This record gives sequence, C-alpha cells and structure tokens, in this order.
Amino acid sequence: MVTQQFEQRTRELIDSLKAICAAYGLGNDGNEFKIITQVFLYKFLNDKFAFEAKKIRPEFVKAESWETAIEALSADDLEMLQMQMGPDTARLKPEHFIAHLFGRQNAPEFAKLFDDTLLDIAITNNEIFAVKTDGGAKITLFDRVSEFITDPSKRDAFCRAVINKLGDFSFERIFSEKYDFYAALFEYLIKDYNKDSGGKYAEYYTPHAVAKIMAAILVPESVRGKISNVSCYDPSSGSGTLLMNIAHAIGEQRCSIYSQDISQKSSSLLRLNLILNNLVHSIPNIIQGNTMLHPYHREGKALKKFDYIVSNPPFKMDFSDDRNALDANEHKERFFAGVPKIPAKEKDKMAIYLLFLQHIIYSLKPGGKAAVVVPTGFITAQSGIDKAIRQHLVDNKMLAGVVSMPSNIFATTGTNVSILFIDAANKADVVLIDASSLGTKVKDGKNQKTLLSAEEEDRIIATFNAKQAVEDFSVVVSYEQIANKNYSLSAGQYFDVKIEYSDLTPEQFSERLQGFSNKLDELFKESAGLEQEIKNQLAGLRHE
Repeated sequence: MVTQQFEQRTRELIDSLKAICAAYGLGNDGNEFKIITQVFLYKFLNDKFAFEAKKIRPEFVKAESWETAIEALSADDLEMLQMQMGPDTARLKPEHFIAHLFGRQNAPEFAKLFDDTLLDIAITNNEIFAVKTDGGAKITLFDRVSEFITDPSKRDAFCRAVINKLGDFSFERIFSEKYDFYAALFEYLIKDYNKDSGGKYAEYYTPHAVAKIMAAILVPESVRGKISNVSCYDPSSGSGTLLMNIAHAIGEQRCSIYSQDISQKSSSLLRLNLILNNLVHSIPNIIQGNTMLHPYHREGKALKKFDYIVSNPPFKMDFSDDRNALDANEHKERFFAGVPKIPAKEKDKMAIYLLFLQHIIYSLKPGGKAAVVVPTGFITAQSGIDKAIRQHLVDNKMLAGVVSMPSNIFATTGTNVSILFIDAANKADVVLIDASSLGTKVKDGKNQKTLLSAEEEDRIIATFNAKQAVEDFSVVVSYEQIANKNYSLSAGQYFDVKIEYSDLTPEQFSERLQGFSNKLDELFKESAGLEQEIKNQLAGLRHE
C-alpha cells in the first residue's frame, strides 16, 4: 500500500514537471524529454545523497534539516562522508542541494544559478557519470536546462517553478524498492517520448513480454544467484530495456553492462536507467557511436567477447554510404556470411539486422549465450545471407532455439518477429516454438497491438527451458533434422501432419459414394448447359 502511494506521488511529480514544460511552450517539444529526465535525475541524485548520508551519520536523521547539518561539517568531514558513500552516489556539495537552490530562488539570474549548479554536479562527477562517444568525447550528465526556453525573460520563472516542485516530498523511500518499481517508474517517465505504439522515440523501447522471455530463457530460475562476474552486451541498446532485464535476472552486482548505440538520446536514457537500477558501475561502458563501423569495446586490438548478448536491432536502414567500407577485408571475419548489397530502389530497406546478427555471433565468448529479435522471414529464407547465418549456427552447433511471436507484438511495425536464441554450448537438441496464436489484440491509438498475458509468457518460458514438445505449439529437433529441412527454424515445418480416419460400414461407404456420384452428375449437366449456352452466344456473333 505504501509503495502504491509512493509510486503515485512520484508519477504526480513527473506529471507536474511535464505541465510546467507545457506552460512554457515545451509540451511534446523535442527538448521536453531532456528537461524532464534531467530534472528528475537531479532530484534522484540529491535524495540518494541524503539517504546515504543518513545511513552513515544517523544523527542527520534527527536533524531539523539534513542539508544544514551537512553544511556545518568541516571540509575534511565532508570529504570523509563522500568517500564512505561508495561509487553509486554522486559527490554533492552543500551548494548543490535542492534546498540551497530553493532558498535562492528569488536571487537575480536564478536560471543561470540553476544551470551552473547542475553543470557543476556534472563536472564534479564526470569520471563516473559521463557517457563516452566512440571518438572518446564525454557527454556530461546535465545540459543548461533553462536555455531550452527560447525567451530569456521567462527562464528565471521556469526554473523557480521547477525547484518549487522538487522540494515537495523526498525520494528517500525509493531506495529500498525493488527492480519492478524502477522498471515501471522508468517506463512512466519516458512514456510520452518512447512509446512502442509509435511515439517519437519508439526505437528505444522493446515490449516487456519480449524482454521478460529473453531474460528468463537466457538465465533460467535454476541458475539465478549462481552466476557472477559476467559481461552483458547490447550493440543496439536503445534505452536498455533488454539489458536491465538480464542484469536483474543475473543480479545487478554480479554483472557488468556494455552497450553501444548510434543515438545520443538513447545513450542518455540508458544512463538514467542504469542510475535508477543500481548499475552506476557500468556507465563507463555505455558508448554512443556506430557499432557496425566503429565497434568500441575491445581487449587489446581484438573486439571484446561477451558472456551474454541481448539485442533488438533495427531491421532495415539505409547504410549505403558505409556499405563498401563494411565489406572491406578487415571486417570479413566478423561479417562471415556477407554484407547486403545496395538495392537499386528503396535504400532505406537494406537489411541491417543481418550485420548486427553476425556482429553478435562474432562477439560471443566460447560457451556464451545470446537472444536477438529478428524478422520472422529470417528463419525460413531459402537463400542468401539469412540462410548462410542459419547454416553457420546449425553447422557449428550453437543454437538453443527460436520463439516465433504473435503479429503486432511491436505496435510500431507490421513485421512479424521471432526471438533467436544462440547458445555456443548447446550441442544437444534445439527447441522451436510457434507462439503466433497466443495473445489478445488491443487497439493502441491508431495501431493494433497484441498483448501476451503473464500465463502465456510463462508458458513459452517453461516449454522452452524444459525442451518440451507440445502439439501444434513446440517441437524439439536435432541439428541434423534442421539441416535436412534447408536449415529452416520455423516450428510449423516440423509439426506432424494429421490425417483423420473414420470407420465406415459398407452401407455408409456406398451411400457416400452415391452422394459424390450424384453431385458429379449435377455438375456435369450444369457444365454441358453452360457449354451449349456459350456455343449459342458465339453463333449469334456477327461482324458489323
């Protein structure tokens, strides 16, 4: 009950920040999401600092104002307090606190003070909280937020409105919450910018059902709590939904996250997700850049290999400018099945997911596991790069299975998708599941979306992990059987064809046969009549 009330208050804070943006002409503006996420993050870091400070110095709990109590510390005592806090907590100075800005809100040029404060927090914590680009530049934690307001005369009032909302209640209650709370909170925070129903930042979001199924199959219940010191990678990470799910399944402190994404927005969203989910130690591994051309993560000169890889890569994209560079000798080993050619028309339909898939296979450690969302057409294509990749997975015995999902599981695309599970350690049978008939169709704005129930998700997971054959739902097949079916990974191609037999008495047989004979007589008569009519019509034709 307390959690629900707290969640409600947190959502009300997010809504009120959005209302302030709307009042100052930034409703659904491209910069609104930057303001909302950065102001929310400032509040989160401020209150996390308070939470940790009170754990270390219990006297602050009883103090009338913890901010004043910290301000009274000597420089040495403040430094000692910060050192005791551990790496997940931002290093804040008394002048960084929300309470300090709240008390200064009537000062001239308050917007400048607000921006300077956030930037100073960013610079002070740059080593831990900055995201790097593939060129080595650092993207700091905060922008000059007030400058998104185009009219300078309104900036002070805007920042005053924001700071007045931030002091309303404390987030300290948040830090004892579990993963599901943060997942829901993050989703709510970015819902208007990041809808899987076609919002502006839809590319950063993978439906919850897909993320849950991937994590539960890669890290089954039987091994949870037993895995440690492993690496998890997503080469097209978006806001990190897939990475957060697998990190939670393994244990946030038992794994390190690595990612790369070409979008600066998605890298900022992922950073926020890591901070919310106690994964600050992985922020230095979040890279903004082109994974195909400039894969960043390396061990020496060689590309780094990972224990777990999850990905929902873009399916189609114009990469014609880079195509020849990617087809060069230095990438031959990575893109072992080839690089898609540039089509004469519709360059934006180049199948870039085939490059991501090959990059993922190449980036797996021996014995590593991966789960990748692919268009369902990939699993049956009769030739080309698609088939060559499937053949590689089968011939090298590194496949766990495939789950073909219902249509419209992604509301933004009509493309049917499947989840491909790669397991370099699986030398035994492969599981193929056809889940296309599951789910309930719902209207989501202009789009139709298919939602899986929790029971349906669990059915898919349990069937896969138990390697269970279920009539018209799943098959368990050998690598040899797959090779004999032209490397098809479609469950439907392995289902038994059922012929129903029914016993008939001689009388029933004669009766049925007579019925067929009578029906044929009728059809023949009808046919003869039509034939005569056509001849009559033809005879009546005259040249005029």
